[in-house]
Amino acid sequence: CLWTLTTIIKDILKDTVLPKAGILKKLLAPLDAVLEGFYNSILFHHFDSHHYTSPYSEAANNLISFIDLLEALLASRIELDLLLTCQRVLFLKVSYILNLISSSIHYLIKKKFIMLLKKCVLYKSREDAKSGSLFLQNPSLYEDMLALSNAVLQVVNLTWLNQIPLSEKVSYFGGSEAAPGDDTQGGSDQTVLRALSLVVLKALEFKFHNSATEAEIK
Repeated sequence: CLWTLTTIIKDILKDTVLPKAGILKKLLAPLDAVLEGFYNSILFHHFDSHHYTSPYSEAANNLISFIDLLEALLASRIELDLLLTCQRVLFLKVSYILNLISSSIHYLIKKKFIMLLKKCVLYKSREDAKSGSLFLQNPSLYEDMLALSNAVLQVVNLTWLNQIPLSEKVSYFGGSEAAPGDDTQGGSDQTVLRALSLVVLKALEFKFHNSATEAEIK
């Protein structure tokens, strides 16, 4: 079901002839509360179980399919703002994802979530989309990005970054200490490092632009 819905959303967005907004609204509006409920129940789950430590388990595969659906909803949110909760929940309840990234789930799943956050802060829905193309025309997206930025800065102000691995085995954001017996020559995942850094920098940028006083900015 997740795969089917994701594929339909992506195909509608790629189409150059169909009235995308009307079709997507007809598809997503009846599912709005259901998809928000999915988000709450799936991502508010405790992922420390052994079922999520391998990317090949059924549980991990279902979670990856849900990430793909979130990416499709993000694309629809940025390109066709229908003001549906299922389009906004990724921004408004991003704390669920931030908690997952610092949990013990498999590195591949963490990386997919981090790359999804990167697309959020770049307002980039698809790989071929122009970064920020519709942002200035979309005030509600600006509000959502501010909510996301506040949540990111709150966890960064704690020890969140120190808990995020930069490869499956080697180094962490807060240092380069490796587990005994690991090959320390492998280096860190530069893609994840750049994505994390960009998420934090963009969150700071949004906070600066929406801070009323100099003290708040500091």
